[in-house]
Formats: sequence, C-alpha cells, structure tokens
Amino acid sequence: MMSTGFVGGALGDHLLRLMGARAVRLELAGGRAYEGRSKLETLFGPGIWASIGGRAVIDVGCGQGLEAMEMAQRGARRVIGLDVREDVLASARAAAAARGLAGCCHFDTRTEERADVIVSIDGFEHFADPGGMLRTMRRLLGPGGEVLIAFGPPWLHPLGGHLFSMFPWAHLIFTERALLRWRSRFKHDGATRFGEVAGGLNQMTVARFCRLVRQSDFDVVDFEAVPIRKLHRLANRMTREFLTSIVRCRLVPRAGPAEAR
Repeated sequence: MMSTGFVGGALGDHLLRLMGARAVRLELAGGRAYEGRSKLETLFGPGIWASIGGRAVIDVGCGQGLEAMEMAQRGARRVIGLDVREDVLASARAAAAARGLAGCCHFDTRTEERADVIVSIDGFEHFADPGGMLRTMRRLLGPGGEVLIAFGPPWLHPLGGHLFSMFPWAHLIFTERALLRWRSRFKHDGATRFGEVAGGLNQMTVARFCRLVRQSDFDVVDFEAVPIRKLHRLANRMTREFLTSIVRCRLVPRAGPAEAR
C-alpha cells in the first residue's frame, strides 16, 4: 500500500469539517451514474448478452444483485452472486425471489461451482486480497471460460478516494488518520484504515492491477484504461494513472505446457 497524505492534525480536522459536508451529501446521492441504463451494457458493450447467453455466470462482488439478476433475465442459464456482506446478500435474495428468479439466481459468500463466465464490476478497488481473488476466479472458471472485469475510479483518479475525495485528490492530500477521524463523526463502525471501511478501499492503481494480472494464471485478451471523458485529450501513458476513469478487461486462462502444445 502506498503512503497517503501530508495534511493532518488540527489543520486537517478543521479543513475536513469545512469541506466534508459536501462529500456526505454526494454519498447519499450516489448510485445515479447508470440511472436508466444497463451498467453491464454500458461497461462491456451490447456483446455482453451473447457472451453470457445460455452459460453459467459468477458475479464476484455482486452487492445487492442488480447485475446478477439482469444477466439471468437476459439469457444466462444460472447466475451465482458472491459477496462478503451478508446484509446485501439478504437484499439480493429477497429481490430475486420477488422477481421470480430464485431458481436461477443464487447468492452466497462462497461457491464451489464452476462457471463459464466470471464477471466483476467495481470490485477490484475494494477486494482485501485482489491477487487472491484472481486465483479464486481461476479456480472457479471452467474450461474455455473467460473473466470480464471493470472497476473504477482507480486510486490516483481525482475521485479515487470515493467518499474521501470531497475535492479532487483530497484523499492524497489529507492523511489516512485525518480522513478516518473525520469519517468517524458520521460513520460509527470503528474503521481506522481505508481497508476497514464498508466495502474496503485497497488503493488500487492501474499499474498495480496490471502487475497482479501479469502474476496471475490469466492472459489478457482485451484491456482498456478509459480516460475521464472531459480530459480524454490529455490522456496518455504519462497521465494514465491520474486520468483513468474505468479499467476494463477480458481475461482467459493462461495456457499451460500441455495446453500450449
């Protein structure tokens, strides 16, 4: 993990009190980026439906199951939604039952079933052990399968600190201690590190994600670091870490010696 921030103490507390109210309002109003649109189709394109049609899918980090249920409704044979949070899983199960999808949508904290497609949306900036998650995905992926990943914003994006980015790059200016102390005024879960907040924040950068994939048992078929729309003209290899809005890729199992022959 990289060290973060240089403004703390009394000055940090004072500035965060002044600026933090806006961040809380934005969090309460969150979740509107894909309002009225399919998040899956927006991130992966309309070809996503052909990719999952008639296939078994695992949705890693499924949250309340909206995308898992959409995949079931759009042709997936079976969808397993995985998450570590029992409260969101309970909501997902209730929603699937209400939509008549309980037979083809299953939600749990783990599975031993293998899938044809594994999907992960907005998970890799939150997983406590992202390298371990790639290993789990490889274990759960059946022969000829593929993994579709999209996440963002990464850590060095102007709003990469999520709630902690009350202005661009605030999470890189204030110390972790100051930010968590400010958060404790309205969140009472006792978190003292970024990784302990609800959902966790692992400070995932584009470079770190690429390194983890290289070290995994996957090969990259497609990879795109999507720049911030309004700043796309400034996007290049030098600015990629700071101007990438979304990372998305398609992975397939790396061929072993026997398979390569």
